[in-house]
Amino acid sequence: MYCTKCGTRNEDNARYCVSCGNSLAADAQSPPAAGGSGTDAFAWADPSGPVPNYLPHAILSTLLCCMPFGIVSIVFAAQVNSKVAAGDQQGARESSANAKKWAIISAVLGILPWGFFLLMFMGGMATSSFGP
Repeated sequence: MYCTKCGTRNEDNARYCVSCGNSLAADAQSPPAAGGSGTDAFAWADPSGPVPNYLPHAILSTLLCCMPFGIVSIVFAAQVNSKVAAGDQQGARESSANAKKWAIISAVLGILPWGFFLLMFMGGMATSSFGP
């Protein structure tokens, strides 16, 4: 099955496009019957569009910052597209949020030592004498 929005090839039983998150089922865009309750009443609504997977952020934070936490971010980012393809929008959004959170944690923990080093270096430069 091909996505009508982006043209990406998807599994025949997929409910959402793995590339753009567009609904592949004709009835997924129609609102539920009246009387729906809880979160099911709004399951058809997707106000924020496709679910971002943050994979580039995860890879960069892994390579440039803090590898252990970056790997956790990559794992969550890799789950997003498969959950969208399976129709699990809530699970995809949770994985997306976790991928973003761990990429930020990785970046911050990777930048902190460099900031500390720069602070110590500048402090050392300010206290050292340049004359004989």
